[in-house]
Amino acid sequence: MRPEKQALTQEYLNRLTRSPYVILVNYTGLNVAAMTELRKRLRRADAEVHVIKNTLFRLAAREAGLGDLGDSLSGQLAVVTGRRDICAAAKVLKSFMAEFDKPKLRFGFLGNHRLEATQLEQLADLPPLEVLRSQLLGLLQEPAARLVRMLQTPAAQLARVIQARVDKVGGGTSGNG
Repeated sequence: MRPEKQALTQEYLNRLTRSPYVILVNYTGLNVAAMTELRKRLRRADAEVHVIKNTLFRLAAREAGLGDLGDSLSGQLAVVTGRRDICAAAKVLKSFMAEFDKPKLRFGFLGNHRLEATQLEQLADLPPLEVLRSQLLGLLQEPAARLVRMLQTPAAQLARVIQARVDKVGGGTSGNG
């Protein structure tokens, strides 16, 4: 392999190993202005898109542990990688596709787990990570809050019974005197 192709394959491999996810899109028909806009939007999601050479990317993917992508790599493909969560990048891609009808989601990887286009769209529909964290925290806190209420209820009932007894005894004593 020529040195420039080796360097490009190594660059692909570096992107694949640095990113927790990879999304492949077919960018056929996307003009330069639209691609620039897509790059700008993905940058806000801490992601980036790069046009790839399919045969060299296939070698890098195999070396990165993604397996043999075989015929999956056909057409004009670009790869989206990033440093944050895959949902943010998937949201950008989905909203961009709704606006421009391009690029088309092909497939992706979260770690070494392959995701098809429909799964990527489902990830795009998830609430933001901060919202998911707060929902999870609420779910984790609910049993503890329920336990505290359950433990407080008998004590509060006992306190009311004792207070009622004191009021009754106190009220009966002052009436006898």
